[in-house]
Amino acid sequence: MTMMVRDEVDIIAPMIEHHLRQGVDVIIATDNGSVDGTTEILEKYAARGHVVLRHDPVHRKQQGVVVTQMARDAASIYGADWVLNADADEFWMPKDPALTLRDVFVNLNKGIQSFLVEVVDMTGPPALAGTGLQRLLYRDLRSTKELNAVGLHSHSTPNAVHVGDPSVTVVQGNHLVSLASLGTPPPELAIEVLHFPWRSWAQFSRKVDNSGRAYLNASGLTPSPNHHGMRDFHRLQDGTLFASYLFRHPTSEDLAEGIASGSYVEERRIADTTTSPAPDVPVDQEKSAREWAFGKVIGGLEYRVRTLETEVAAAGDRNAELAVGIHELEERLGEEKVARIRAQTTLETTLNRRVVRAADRIVHAVHSLRHR
Repeated sequence: MTMMVRDEVDIIAPMIEHHLRQGVDVIIATDNGSVDGTTEILEKYAARGHVVLRHDPVHRKQQGVVVTQMARDAASIYGADWVLNADADEFWMPKDPALTLRDVFVNLNKGIQSFLVEVVDMTGPPALAGTGLQRLLYRDLRSTKELNAVGLHSHSTPNAVHVGDPSVTVVQGNHLVSLASLGTPPPELAIEVLHFPWRSWAQFSRKVDNSGRAYLNASGLTPSPNHHGMRDFHRLQDGTLFASYLFRHPTSEDLAEGIASGSYVEERRIADTTTSPAPDVPVDQEKSAREWAFGKVIGGLEYRVRTLETEVAAAGDRNAELAVGIHELEERLGEEKVARIRAQTTLETTLNRRVVRAADRIVHAVHSLRHR
């Protein structure tokens, strides 16, 4: 397993412990200039031989380059059969709870080369601080429309797993690799990732600030308009991120309704096997009611804006198609006009030739009569 981490002190230890229990042989970790104690935790695991620790303090969103090098070294130095490129807030596991990752990959056909793994976002009540592994107990299965309504663009993108290859390239974000996928694991060997991206306001706001500033420092790397990190960074700068953070989490009433509808499904495998290092500092729902309501207003406005943007884009596409159709019609009309002109010219030429020939015959006849 490879991972590039920065300021993940609240979760990095349980994440490493989980994957060691799952049978990962080597964890190559690059610390990206952490200042919150993450580096010291990684050093302890490195001293025990559980982690190969590297350092890259540059903050310019160079994840793709760094992870690619770690993935290549996993094959060329450590002889990896399979490589999982992970983030510190991800817990990889088989869907079958009776299996471990080792069980899966020992029995998995390497001929498939690479495949995508579903990433499931975990949610629950918000908190001011804390790891929250015993609080974020629900698989977030809300529809895209429901996510848009609370200011979220979509669920997390699947991650790519690949066989060990010294020339592999991992694309920024770990979602794509250069090795083509030639199949998928059979259902009994399927794996998934439980993702904990918004563990607390303290962790989330720091991550948004770190990520946004790194993108601003990056050269040649332009995030899309819908990039979740940069959208949150703009909210942080506007002073609306806390309200947005609250609103994207379900209230107790939302949870009850979501559990009944299937939008939230309880998932306790991490909660029951892993300790949270940082204790939770809960959000007082009554005292934060105004912020929660503000988040609802912001989410509603952003949803309306995105809807209008989608409609405008669709109208633009229709206008573009119409313009092409008009252009093609004009071209066809032009061709028909040219054809008519050519036909008319040909007709006139033919008629002129006939007139000339007739005139010649008349002149010849007159000339003959004069000589009789």
